[in-house]
Amino acid sequence: MSRKISFLVNPISGNTKKDDILKFIHAELQGKDLEFEFLFTNANGNYDDIVDRIARDGITDIVMIGGDGTVNQVVNALRDQPVQFGIIPLGSGNGLALAAGIPKKPQEAISLILKGEAKPVDAFMVNDQFSCMLSGIGFDAQVAHDFASKASRGLMTYTQQSLINYFKAQPYQFEIVLENFSFFTDAYFISI
Repeated sequence: MSRKISFLVNPISGNTKKDDILKFIHAELQGKDLEFEFLFTNANGNYDDIVDRIARDGITDIVMIGGDGTVNQVVNALRDQPVQFGIIPLGSGNGLALAAGIPKKPQEAISLILKGEAKPVDAFMVNDQFSCMLSGIGFDAQVAHDFASKASRGLMTYTQQSLINYFKAQPYQFEIVLENFSFFTDAYFISI
């Protein structure tokens, strides 16, 4: 069976212009024994149309072109589908891609995707919300929230939001509940 790849492109992730990357991918895949298409992500995270395409068209791979937010949104919507996921890391942080050993350079990432060797990554549920990398509450979550609301992207904006939040940060009181015991602690953030 030949592969059918849907590339889900987040047009606003990171600072990289997507046109050149899409042209490169198109040229790289032309003439290979696979079908591919480029689709754009959406802000509301509704991918019912992609679920339909997977069933109807036999899509085998979903490749996300974006950052951690893009990956989290798409995988949350499509995790129960019979597809392999790939990442071309073009976001501001790209922590999951880094942890999974996916190269930063799009040319190297597409090479890895073409090999088709999927490997598992850690994932977990937090209060009915799926996470395939990191979940946090407190300072880091506030920075991520504020960053997401900004029109400009990239490391400069992320650093700016980190500094703004750093100077107004106050510790939170958390209750940690485990199977056999619970405790309270003050902390600026908790990340899993």
